[in-house]
Amino acid sequence: MASEELAQKLQRRLQLEASGAAAEGEVEAAPGAAAEAAEERSCLTASAGAELSAKLCRRHDINEGAAQPRRAAVFNPYTEFKEFSRRQIKDMERMFRLYDSGRDGYIDLMELKLMMEKLGAPQTHLGLKNMIKEVDEDFDGKLSFREFLLIFHKAAAGELEEDSGLLTLAKLSEIDVSIEGVKGAKNFFEAKAQALSSASKFEAEIKAEQDERKREEEERKHRRAAFRELKSAFTQ
Repeated sequence: MASEELAQKLQRRLQLEASGAAAEGEVEAAPGAAAEAAEERSCLTASAGAELSAKLCRRHDINEGAAQPRRAAVFNPYTEFKEFSRRQIKDMERMFRLYDSGRDGYIDLMELKLMMEKLGAPQTHLGLKNMIKEVDEDFDGKLSFREFLLIFHKAAAGELEEDSGLLTLAKLSEIDVSIEGVKGAKNFFEAKAQALSSASKFEAEIKAEQDERKREEEERKHRRAAFRELKSAFTQ
């Protein structure tokens, strides 16, 4: 692979630089080797930008045991965003998946463009980039689900400007806000957050979900029983 070849070249470059005076002596003794090293350095500079070079350096350090690989922290939306109910977070997740057309776990610039158009608030290319930039914690130019939740977190905390595209997104989304009318996400989410304590709210929501599943199962049983009775009446 190209990245492996570049990594090998980078490793050779690091070895040459580390050799110091010995490397200089080698250059004087073997002009052909010096030309080869210069060609490799030129190829490396032309083929890899600063960002890729840094990544290759880090990969080399990890392989050599000089650095530890970064471990992604486990993200739990229910514990990190306690101001939202389970149902609200699930609604946000459904909305996120709806517009994640690439099914890669991110909403990129074009997917955000489509999202804002569907919400009836189209944005310019620069406006879309600024929207992502407001919550893009890892600077990858797209929205993860956690960063998507940050939009509503910031709206609830009143941390978004009135002309912010993200505030427009929060207000126009159909995540329970329509129940209260268009009064602004901040007042709505604050009222929700104060309604129940975190523990009792979760218990009530989980119990409601369990009760709903039980009702659905009972309905299925009744339908199956009714169908069997109807079938037996025709077979007699």
